[in-house]
Amino acid sequence: MNRTLTHLLMALAALLTGLIAYPVLSAEEDEVLYWVAPMDPNYRRDEPGKSPMGMDLVPVYANAAGDNNSVSIKPAMLQSLGVRTALVERGKLWRLINTVGYVAFDERKLSHLHLRTEGWIEKLNVKSDGERVKKGDVLLELYSRELVNAQEEYVQALRGSNDYLERASRERLEALGMSSAQIKQVKRNKRAYQKVRILASQDGVIDSLNVREGMYVKPDTELLTLADLSSIWLLVDIFERQADWVAAGQPAEVSLGYLPGRLWEGEVEFVYPTIDPMTRTLQARLRFDNLDEALKPDMYADVRIYAGPKDAVLSIPREALIKTGDSERVIVALGEGKFRAQEVNAGIESGDFVEVISGLEEGERVVTSGQFLIDSEASLRASFGRMEGVAGQ
Repeated sequence: MNRTLTHLLMALAALLTGLIAYPVLSAEEDEVLYWVAPMDPNYRRDEPGKSPMGMDLVPVYANAAGDNNSVSIKPAMLQSLGVRTALVERGKLWRLINTVGYVAFDERKLSHLHLRTEGWIEKLNVKSDGERVKKGDVLLELYSRELVNAQEEYVQALRGSNDYLERASRERLEALGMSSAQIKQVKRNKRAYQKVRILASQDGVIDSLNVREGMYVKPDTELLTLADLSSIWLLVDIFERQADWVAAGQPAEVSLGYLPGRLWEGEVEFVYPTIDPMTRTLQARLRFDNLDEALKPDMYADVRIYAGPKDAVLSIPREALIKTGDSERVIVALGEGKFRAQEVNAGIESGDFVEVISGLEEGERVVTSGQFLIDSEASLRASFGRMEGVAGQ
């Protein structure tokens, strides 16, 4: 296993030999300590020559040999590699939550239609989901023997002189679901109607139509659901590690893929108190006006929540951070073409920047482009140093 790893490291070293470290410093810049085979760091000579595999030996310089985590690169090679650096700065960093959500009905503007008596649907004026209705539109006409009997009792009470019976029979009609206008019509005409019209309670669209003409329905039958789309909810998922960032009232921005360039601005209206046990996420709710109905239920949206600033923190460009399975590091530019791999402890990410909790100082420079190649060389240097130490024991 160790021999295989050694061979892999040697092969990668040979691949990088023409780019970094060994050939990039001139003799004037540093003293050559010895010459080494690209494929075998244990093969050393005091002068240039060929390795047992027929490859040119490469020089190892004094300032490069002392630190296995650092590499040196010629200025010309820096330009070829496109190496760029950025300053480690201290300042304000926003806790920015980038997540996704889906559009849902505003549940405060949903209404479910149930009857308060049983009967038959004689006529149904809405035929399918998605149809638009206005408040007061006739949704259906119902025949109910109980409603007919109650109307007849009210008419009889009107013809008598007993105020108590009149009030009681009127209250029964109200309890069975007849509107004030319908009761006034019965009173004015002093007659019972065989069919009672059921009206829409609000503007909206039919979301769920569960009945058809001729059906027998009872009070526990949900006839339909009416949804007002003039405002909608946007339900978003927040990672568990960001749960303490989000709070009601925080500003948010929303964009949709099918409407590029358009941005909705709103705020967090409510944060649900529990974590989803399956996804380990916290759900938050945003509300938006939707008068043009551009936001449609079940659409997915990209959401950005501004969860408040964090002051006086060190930050670096996010692209400078190198993440591995068990560590985080950056490449620090030391000046004069010298670079060092430095482990860091990263904090929150905000847009294109990431917080650095430890490992760097304000004013240092980190590599933002070409850092992976430099990091590979630095890692190889460290690996070769460890192998050489073992070989010398």
